Amino acid sequence: MKKHLILLITILLFSGCGSNTSIVNSWRDPDVTITQEHFKKVLVVALVKDEASRRITENRIATNNPIFKTSYQYLNASSNLTKEQKLKILQDENFDGVISMRLVSKEKETSYVPGTYTGMYYGGFDGLYSGMYGYGFGNWYGMYSPNFYDPGYYQETTSYMVETNVFSLKQNKLIWTGTTESQYVTDLGQTVDAIMQAVVKEMRKDGSLPPK
Repeated sequence: MKKHLILLITILLFSGCGSNTSIVNSWRDPDVTITQEHFKKVLVVALVKDEASRRITENRIATNNPIFKTSYQYLNASSNLTKEQKLKILQDENFDGVISMRLVSKEKETSYVPGTYTGMYYGGFDGLYSGMYGYGFGNWYGMYSPNFYDPGYYQETTSYMVETNVFSLKQNKLIWTGTTESQYVTDLGQTVDAIMQAVVKEMRKDGSLPPK
């Protein structure tokens, strides 16, 4: 498992986009680490209603490591089964771990970005006033026309709070959970990469994974 985790960490570190995603909080089982579990086959579950988003998310995570398998390959036809029946399916398929990801909340915030003046005369204010001396209103107004002024605007930012959980099927319990916040989301796949990168970094920090 250790070499699998090192492979995962290396890939995630070079995934290249984590600047807008950060860990908000996390918890780990003090009696067990992910390394101690020696996972060999882990189910990846994206708990989202939209099937396309689910598959994009699960595929993105699964491509990072051969031990990760997407849930839609195993549980798509088992929606009417009980939790116990689903657990038996996973045990029969020799899964020993589960990584789940779900959207906790989605919040929108609107902020005002002030306008800026551009194209000012050289020499600062002294140069400005000396350069404008004797000019009529038309020339003065032109100084502040759209050619020289970028107007302010309202900007809407959407924040996504996502919870990532790691379960041990051998012990049938949660061993790690963390919540991330992602802003300025434009691509689902890249955001999933950023979340996993933040999660791995936090796991190294709290001792769930071996240090870098």
